[in-house]
Amino acid sequence: MYEKNGDKYFIVDGHVHLWDAREKNQKNIHGKQFIDCFYDYHKNLSPESELWDYETYQYYGEDRLYKDLFVDGYVDHAIFQATLLSDFYHTGFGQTEDAFALAQKHSDKLTYNHAYDPRFGETGLEQLRKDADRMNLQGVKLYTAEWHGDSRGYKLDEPWSRRYLEECIKLGIKNIHVHKGPTIRPLDRDAFDVADVDKVATDYLDLRFVVEHVGLPRLEDFCWIATQESNVYGGLAVALPFIHTRPRYFAQIIGELLYWLGEDKILFGSDYALWTPKWLIEKFVDFQIPEDMQSEYAPITVDQKRKILGANAAALYGIDIPAELRPAGNPGQDGVEVAAGAKEAVSS
Repeated sequence: MYEKNGDKYFIVDGHVHLWDAREKNQKNIHGKQFIDCFYDYHKNLSPESELWDYETYQYYGEDRLYKDLFVDGYVDHAIFQATLLSDFYHTGFGQTEDAFALAQKHSDKLTYNHAYDPRFGETGLEQLRKDADRMNLQGVKLYTAEWHGDSRGYKLDEPWSRRYLEECIKLGIKNIHVHKGPTIRPLDRDAFDVADVDKVATDYLDLRFVVEHVGLPRLEDFCWIATQESNVYGGLAVALPFIHTRPRYFAQIIGELLYWLGEDKILFGSDYALWTPKWLIEKFVDFQIPEDMQSEYAPITVDQKRKILGANAAALYGIDIPAELRPAGNPGQDGVEVAAGAKEAVSS
């Protein structure tokens, strides 16, 4: 566990990857565009001391992942979020089988979430059933902007997507992680719009929708949705690195999230290997809302940071945390009330 100034934090990194973007795995120019865009995010939002060389960034392997997360990175448990991109990479971008095997090997430290694409129809549904049984899935990660043939994205509320969500309920897959954030070249920005989350969250209350990247650059839209839908959560991956390059912008992001969603529905994620968790955790634990912004955003407490860094994700995934660090109540479950300020704003 990470400890600072006598305060301990149980860390659950809710968003990590094991990928292969080497040239030999790139199916076309779009595979190179994708990893180049990832690397630009990495370069532009990381401290200089944390920059990787491009070759390592393309393919780092499971030994480097384990070291960066669990040896150096303070992480107590991490959750793989699979990314397929089979139109861009011969064997897919995410090394799904390798990641699954690693999660089996270190089941005390890793949880594996798989992925599906509803545009595969009945064939994909049958594969989802097999994957859920073999992998004991608790969650999936969806890329609504992923390309599939002539299609350059889909909406969560489309008929086939609904069929898959209904199957998730039957299979006991409760945690639906959805990339709804900044676009990645060559994917289309509008295919990441958050509006479709509102519809399916209302219709499928047995599911929990974790909006990864908190809808950026559509933070306001996301907050209005998440404050009214008790089963919508926000993942901080990509938002959190702004704590280094744009700390006041990050203060606005986290301030809005705490105001609208409340402290029980925000989840830490490094998006490894876009960024390593060590410096993100250190900076977030040290972070405070600037004094001249505290008339609008309340200071962040240690207990709030503990929930965001680990307790909330632990509640969603049944991860055991030390008794002394368990927050009062049962955060992260459906029915969590919105922050008092948000309730007042909505009701008025």
